[in-house]
This record gives sequence, C-alpha cells and structure tokens, in this order.
Amino acid sequence: MTTADRDLSEEQRLMRQSCRDFVDDVVIPFIRRNWQREWTMTPEDRLPKEILEGAEKIGIRTLGVPEEFGGIELDPKSEVRTFAIISEEIARGDSGLADKLVQNWKVSVLLRNLAPRHLQEKWFKRLLENPQFLLAHCLTEPRGASDRWLPYNVPEAAMQTRAVKKDGGWVINGRKQFISNGYDASLYVVYANANPKVGMMQGTSSFLVPRDTPGFTVARCNETLGCRFMNNGELVFEDMFVPDDHLLVENDALGKAGVYFRPGKIIQASKNLGVGVRAFEDTSKYVQNYVQGGRILIKHQAVALRLADMATRIEAVRALLDRAAQAVDDNASDADVLCNMVKLFASEEIMKVAQHAVELHGGNGMMLDFGIEKLLRDAAIFLHMDATVDISKLKIIKAMFPQTAGKYAGPEA
Repeated sequence: MTTADRDLSEEQRLMRQSCRDFVDDVVIPFIRRNWQREWTMTPEDRLPKEILEGAEKIGIRTLGVPEEFGGIELDPKSEVRTFAIISEEIARGDSGLADKLVQNWKVSVLLRNLAPRHLQEKWFKRLLENPQFLLAHCLTEPRGASDRWLPYNVPEAAMQTRAVKKDGGWVINGRKQFISNGYDASLYVVYANANPKVGMMQGTSSFLVPRDTPGFTVARCNETLGCRFMNNGELVFEDMFVPDDHLLVENDALGKAGVYFRPGKIIQASKNLGVGVRAFEDTSKYVQNYVQGGRILIKHQAVALRLADMATRIEAVRALLDRAAQAVDDNASDADVLCNMVKLFASEEIMKVAQHAVELHGGNGMMLDFGIEKLLRDAAIFLHMDATVDISKLKIIKAMFPQTAGKYAGPEA
C-alpha cells in the first residue's frame, strides 16, 4: 500500500483506483497523442466530448449532487478528503480537466446548501442529463480579485458588479474575469454588490444565472499559460434581469459561501499535488532509462539528489493536505488557516518539483511534444489560482491574528 492509500476507506480506495485507471487508459494517452490540441485557439475544439463522457461513466462528474436528484453523495465526515483524493488523480492526467470537474463539485455543494428546492430540482436534473453540462462560480472582477480578501470590509472594497432591486427581481450590470469554466458553462453563480453603503461582507448578494439569460454575454476565453483544457472566461452583464427566486443569498453571500471556499482551497492543493505526482512519475522513469555519460541518469549523484528533493516535497504537501482536509471535514476552528496554508504550500513546493522535472529531462524538458514542459506551465498557474501567493500569506496572518493584522488605514486622501 502506498502512502497515498494509507488510512483510506474502502470506498475511497475504489474511487481512487477507478480514477487512476481512467487517467492511465484514457486521459494521458489522449494528451500525449494530441499535444498540439492544447494550443488551438478555438476553445470548443480542445477537449473532445468523450473525455467528459468518460468521467460520467466512472461517476465523478456529479459528485456533491444529492442522491435524491441522481448524484453521488459522499460520506459527509470525509467528503472534502474524498474530493481531494479524486481531484489529485484527475490532475495527474490533466489539471485543466480536473478544473472542469471540480467546479461542478464545488458549485453543486453550494447549491444543495443555498438554492431553493425548485431550483435544485430543475438544475440538478439538467446537470445529470447532459455530460457536457458545466457549472461556474463568478466572483473575480477585472479591477478586484484576491486582493479584496485581505479583507478590508469597507464599501470601497466592494464589487463593481452591481445588482439593483426591481419589481419581481434584480437588474445586474458589471463584468467578471478569470472565471473557471466561464467560457463554456451552462449555469453560473454570480456575486454582485447589492448594497453599496455597507462593507463587502454585508452588501454582497449571489444569484443563479442560466447561460441564455438576456443581457448575459460570454465575452471571450482567456488564453492561459497552463491548465488550457479548462476554458477560463470573461463575462459581461448588461441590464441583465434575474427573477427573485434566482436570488441565492441576499447581502450575506460571501459569509454563506464558506461551503464553496474551504473545500476549494483543499481541492486546489490536491490538483497541484496531482501535477507534482505526474512530474515525479515521468521523471523517475526517464532517469532510470536515459543514458548519459555512459550510465543511466539516476546513477549520477546530482540527479539522485534532485529526485529525492522532489519526492520529499510531494510527501510534505500530502501530509499538510491530509491534515487540512480533515480540519474542513470536521469544521475545526483552524480549518481556514490550514486551508490557506496548504493552498500556498502546495503551489510553491510543486512548482519546485516541476522545475526539477524539467531540469532532469535536459533539452527534452523544453520540447512541446515531450510533455514535461506542460507540467511546469500547469504548476505555474497554481501560484495565481484561488488567491495569489502573497494574498494567501496575508490571509493566513489575518486569520491567526484578527485583532492586529492588516488594519484598514482609511480611504486615500
């Protein structure tokens, strides 16, 4: 039994193995055969429908959807850790595919906790019926992202996307940027400033928005350095009307979104870990078969030292990830701190693992058709996803020392 399998339930081991088989038999062969496809500028043509259909067949596309609606419910005592186990395996095949899937899981958890019954019945049904159905969570804006989360809870830090109450509903105007699944999702959770007179935490509301809502435009697909099989999008809302029953949370949307944010940090770290595991697997095979200087690479001391460093960093990330995931499942008091710690730690450590992988492949590490540089690009993205490195550090200290850290200095003169 490997370290990754230790202390897992039988259900978790079976799910891990199903995902690993899917990745080894379907995902990795597709990526290796079609390495050019990642670079097509027609986002619809990047990932074939068969890949998501394969995820559907092994039952991982609709995790988090209540069983009564046809989804697969996980043990609530270990749900977040199970999310981490599965997302690690999928990201070992491709982190962009993992991004596509985990947005469905996280938004499904949000909807089962916040959406009214009739909307759950309507949208979970559609999610189950269509293997290509994707969900998106729309928070980041062009002029405000993770920097909002220092947090200075004041009106000037509020979102610029505005929601104004009208008869029978709300009119929303604004723009969202860097939205995972934003280009090709079918259903969106949109956050907007509904009360500009108060702080962000008291004046932000969330809404459920179908893709075909009048006034809603998917402006473009953001062409990213890595994770390119997830189509990141920019969204525009122009006098978009949302009926009252599509309001999820009024004013306290950010406070209620912890069911999305905390598992999200764990899943982010686990996807990152999957990229590191793949980098180590491919590199360890390479250095045990490639000959340089008359001997296989692994017999050179410099190579062995780098490989040991990679393995150690991976195990350190896994250990902190397990602890943080358990804290979230237990709703422990230190869950927020540990979530941010593991997201930060994984992004920095796995980046170093990927750098070692490229170096140990020599010139081949820079060749697009060899596949190792892709892992470096994917790892680099995690330094900026779900909060930047520096913002994550500020959030850790803010959570540890809430009475003194990051005090608001007042508006600019």
